[in-house]
Parts: sequence; C-alpha cells; structure tokens
Amino acid sequence: MKQPGLDGRQRDKDGKIDQKHGNTMNKNLPKPIEGFGPNTTLKTMREKSGAVSEKDIRAAVAEKRGR
Repeated sequence: MKQPGLDGRQRDKDGKIDQKHGNTMNKNLPKPIEGFGPNTTLKTMREKSGAVSEKDIRAAVAEKRGR
C-alpha cells in the first residue's frame, strides 16, 4: 500500500522509513539541493551539513545562507 509522503520509499518490518542511498547524486533528487553541485552525493551532503534527511539538509543549507 502506498503511503503519502514516502517519495517512493517504503517502511521496513520495524516501521522505519528507508532513507535514500548515500550514493544518490544531487541531480537525481526530485528537487536538487541548492548549494551543492549536481554530482555531489547524498552521503557528502549529509557529512557537510551534519543532517540525515533531505529535508534537514535543505534546512541546514538555508540556515547557513541566512534564509
């Protein structure tokens, strides 16, 4: 059953939502994250921002830029 907001991901047996793989490139995200190049991997973005989810990475980048 599809659940809203999962963005093509699914829940595992524990009910946790799978994160996107770290080797996903910024250019392949539904909405690329500003401040990172198109070939930057999600793993690198996580390391540089200190955040895990795409939403948190976007928030960290926006905060850093003063938005």
